[in-house]
Amino acid sequence: MNRLIKYFIENQRTLFLMDGLGALTTAFFLFLVMREFNGYFGMPKTVLTYLSVIAFCFCMYSTLCFLFLKGPKSPFIRLIGIANLLYCVLTIALVIQYYPLLTGIAILYFLNEIFIICALSSIGTPCSSAK
Repeated sequence: MNRLIKYFIENQRTLFLMDGLGALTTAFFLFLVMREFNGYFGMPKTVLTYLSVIAFCFCMYSTLCFLFLKGPKSPFIRLIGIANLLYCVLTIALVIQYYPLLTGIAILYFLNEIFIICALSSIGTPCSSAK
């Protein structure tokens, strides 16, 4: 784990790339897969649409930072890290709110997504204090 953190401190652009690809994957899965096969998941389609739009915005932000950011990256990493954590809080709240409608697969998906996002955000935290 320490090697991974050190790698991202030295290669902060890569963290933006990973976050952008992860957000794109999330947006794709929420909007196209979970909405299309909603009977297997149970989360209302409007909620999935809003979550996918948020994920797509995160994708755009991280991709633009990866492609065009030349100066200090720490404030931008901190911003996307905070945004990702807020997304996790929102997701937890939605899972609690719609728990009676959700299937086991949906709960597993959302908990897995929260775990991955929190893990990446915790890796990004040391980057935000790097010089």
